[in-house]
Amino acid sequence: MMERPRLTVSGTNIGAPDAPELAEFYRRLLGWEVAESEPDWVLLKPPGGGAGLAFQTEKGYARPAWPAGPGDQQMMMHLEIRVDDLDAALAYATSVGAVLADYQPQDDVRVCLDPAGHPFCLWL
Repeated sequence: MMERPRLTVSGTNIGAPDAPELAEFYRRLLGWEVAESEPDWVLLKPPGGGAGLAFQTEKGYARPAWPAGPGDQQMMMHLEIRVDDLDAALAYATSVGAVLADYQPQDDVRVCLDPAGHPFCLWL
């Protein structure tokens, strides 16, 4: 077997119907900074360093369904966001544009939807 070279995940790229709009939502939600910005691509970085989140406009974007049923667009990934106060985090997330999902599978997690329909989890 070959020796594994150094591989470092530097970020995650999230598809959206409007990259700048979705990036602005996550900038407000997380308090991260815009590190790079182009008309169809925006990179956010956490203030303390680390992997960032990038947002890319996709012309054929299909909003995922949560929970997905047969024939629905499946979510491809979701963010897990740890919080110290679930109620306060949920109130803040909805104040900046998130929507609480109708289906909530766990008591200590709140599944929210971002403006593009991507589910993300707030958890204790």
